[in-house]
Amino acid sequence: MALAATILVLLVALLHVYFLILEMVLWTKPTGLRVFRNTPEKAEITRVLAANQGLYNGFLAAGLIWGLLHPDPQPAREILTFFLVCVIVAGIYGAWTVSRRILFIQALPALLALTAVWQATR
Repeated sequence: MALAATILVLLVALLHVYFLILEMVLWTKPTGLRVFRNTPEKAEITRVLAANQGLYNGFLAAGLIWGLLHPDPQPAREILTFFLVCVIVAGIYGAWTVSRRILFIQALPALLALTAVWQATR
């Protein structure tokens, strides 16, 4: 796979590891409160839900890493396509229901990575 595609997919995977840490570890801490524009009270009430979201972000990151490490290019492309589309759909839904900035933080990098993967494996 082309270097640009690998770098973009890795960037998306690392973003999702970061989201996992924010949602599972830092949700009620000052960093999490600031990033998600939350109050301490609301963060405490939603802590378990956020941790669940974080876990799902970890699954997305794991799937992307799996696709990058897969030795056979055809299944690797299919794995990456599946997980990048999942990220794009999650980003679109988040932009629609929570904040438009999720479209640019989550969906756009995944769309760029997906485009690069398909360009590299034509």
